[in-house]
This record gives sequence, C-alpha cells and structure tokens, in this order.
Amino acid sequence: MKVEVAEGRGRDELVLRFAGLPGSLRRASFNSALLREAAVLAPPQAQLALYDDLAQLPHYNKDLREEGDPAPVADMRAFFAEADAAVIACPEYNRGMPGVLKNALDWLSRPPDPPLYGKSVLLIGTATGGMGGALAHYQARQVLSAMGAIVLPGREVVLPFAADRFTPELRLRQESDRILLREAMERFCALKVFSLGN
Repeated sequence: MKVEVAEGRGRDELVLRFAGLPGSLRRASFNSALLREAAVLAPPQAQLALYDDLAQLPHYNKDLREEGDPAPVADMRAFFAEADAAVIACPEYNRGMPGVLKNALDWLSRPPDPPLYGKSVLLIGTATGGMGGALAHYQARQVLSAMGAIVLPGREVVLPFAADRFTPELRLRQESDRILLREAMERFCALKVFSLGN
C-alpha cells in the first residue's frame, strides 16, 4: 500500500513526482513524520507519495529473484520507477543506517532497470542522538552512489534529538527546522526542473 501524502498544488505548473522512503518500521516513526512534513513544505509543483510497505519486503535473496520478484518487491520497484526522484528519510541505528533500509536499497539496486539508477535522491533524517543521523547518511550516500543514484549535494537535513523536535502529533516544533526542510525541498525541486528542461 502506498499513501500519497501531498499533492501538486499548481494547476499549470510542472508536477514533479517524488517517491518517499522512510527507513523505519515504527508506527510513530520520527522519520516518517519528517517525510510528511517535507510533503507539506514542498513547492507547489511537487507531489510526494510515501512508500509504506517496508515491513512486507523479504530479506534480499538472489534465489527469490530467480523465481521472479516477490510481489512486494515488484510493487516497490514499480513505485520508484514511476517517480521522477526520491526522498529518503534515514534514521541512525548504532552509527549506521537501519537494516530494513539497506534491504530495500538492495532490492532496488538489482537489474534489469534498477529504479534509482540515474535518479536524483534527497537524503533527510532525524535521530534521537546528538548527531542527528549524520553517520547513517554518510553510509547511505555510499550505497546510493554505488547504485548510480545522484544524491543532492550541499547542506544536509539531519536533525538531532528527535524526541524534542516533534510534538505529540508528530509535527515539527521549531520554525527553524521547517525552514531548513523547506529550503532543501526547494533546492531539490529546482534541480529536477533544471534537469528536466535540459
């Protein structure tokens, strides 16, 4: 099941379709909440949909691929193939990215037609520790680069002390965090508009 969390709001503007991938299975995930905030703060021409079937993916196993991709894998690959770009919210566990996220990326990396190859990716994230997920982002950049994805350079959205940054309703408390996220989405959209126009 894929839940669309924001719609393109400009009637006559180019609508960019972004696929959102949260790297957490938690129902009250701070990173899923961060993706929803990114959808709200995105420019009018952006449409962000959230992939929410991470828990249904089997562990990567080449034997399964030889029998044909399992249905959840095929659905996920199609979901990202249809998008213009991806926004990945990456938590940090033990100074690295979560196994469930690495598993999803492994499934997305395989030929034929790996869905993220040549596509732009925006990395965002939050963590309960003081580094905000920066070490996990470093690892995720390495993996995405090996997959042929193009990770947006520049200032990263890594928010430390996640439990203090969100309300009980999982909305960002601080305007400074919303500004940081809004600016990242604006830069990402500008990059995509430029690349589609050239």
